[in-house]
Amino acid sequence: MISLFNIENKTEEKIMPIGGQAVIEGVMMRSPERIATAVRRTNGDIELKLQEYQSLIQRHKWLNIPIIRGAITLIEVMILGIKHLNYSADVAMKDAEEQENEKKNEKRKKSAKKADPATDGKKAKKSGGMTTLSAFVTVTFALIIGLALFFVFPLYATTLFFSIEKEAFVFNLVAGTIRIALFLGYIYLISLLKDVKRLFRYHGAEHKTIYAFESGEDVTVDNTRRYTTLHPRCGTSFLVMVMLVSLIFFSILDSFIILFHGNITLFIRLATHLPLVPLVGGLSYEAIKASAKKVNNPIVKALIAPGLALQKITTQEPDDDMLEVAIVALKAARGESYKHLLNKTETAEIIPESA
Repeated sequence: MISLFNIENKTEEKIMPIGGQAVIEGVMMRSPERIATAVRRTNGDIELKLQEYQSLIQRHKWLNIPIIRGAITLIEVMILGIKHLNYSADVAMKDAEEQENEKKNEKRKKSAKKADPATDGKKAKKSGGMTTLSAFVTVTFALIIGLALFFVFPLYATTLFFSIEKEAFVFNLVAGTIRIALFLGYIYLISLLKDVKRLFRYHGAEHKTIYAFESGEDVTVDNTRRYTTLHPRCGTSFLVMVMLVSLIFFSILDSFIILFHGNITLFIRLATHLPLVPLVGGLSYEAIKASAKKVNNPIVKALIAPGLALQKITTQEPDDDMLEVAIVALKAARGESYKHLLNKTETAEIIPESA
């Protein structure tokens, strides 16, 4: 899950637009100046991709408007997340190809036969990585699927099976319950997959590392290990907040439509709800951001509790190797020394901001 929100040190640390994200066999971390993605190779090495980067809001201060900045950050983070997830997939593919080649070489040695000229010497095509355009297309497609499943279908099902169209709050409560049930079912089902379980462990490593940094401690494996994997500003908590905010926001909107129009249909709901989803995302962003300043408030604790509970599925306890990867990503993103944490080889790649 992507972390959208800030990490604030007690001294001079500026707000960080993104905490981090778990990727395939690794972790991506982002600071206001750079993004670092560290991935564990099958040979034990840590491969690091380090990219200088400033968010759109940092480059254009006039966009830093409450609610608007949340919608922009959400889209930007999703694009970055897809690109760095794709990078980690490329590394995993490279490892798989190397292992396959090693197996073939061993078979050739054992059989003592001549290598087949049709297959010998073939080189795997090197991926050029995902461009911003292709990442945008991927995110757009994912958003369409997500909106259809988690927004359109609950509205359709509630209209089809319940005669409560004019009961604004009750209608949105039922639709919201269906939405939450679908989301929980989806999270539970993917959590059963072996690869996703490892992804969730790296998600836990990301959270533990951020907690250690926030505490002001030296970010080491020993110090990081003892922190919880549950973080209130995680992307999981954000999605839960979106569902809660959408319930209240669309109930108010539907009430006004019924008051002034006298009637509301599925078409009217779709025509008014879908265009305002980015606004709901922006409101949810501000709600999570505000809650970070009042974490000990009983009301805030109650609001963030569902997101933390869901993180018991989306984050799992990492091992020390996973924590080490997350620490490398954090230190590199913050411009700290990290080379001593890499194993046999350093493969850091510095990419200009425009890439």
